[in-house]
Amino acid sequence: MIEVTRLNGKKYWVNPHQIESMEQNPDVTLALLSGKKIVVKESPEEIIERIVIYRKKIGMQEL
Repeated sequence: MIEVTRLNGKKYWVNPHQIESMEQNPDVTLALLSGKKIVVKESPEEIIERIVIYRKKIGMQEL
């Protein structure tokens, strides 16, 4: 799971394998495979960095 921050300041944890897409306009919105969308404070670069760190931790650095 990766930690993200909703616009109201609350922390939220997301399974990065469930993220289908990410868009910024101007807030970053994560679209999940379930169809749910989450608007977060983090930049796309921060989200990507957290996903890379997560995958390295679980041994998926080859992806």
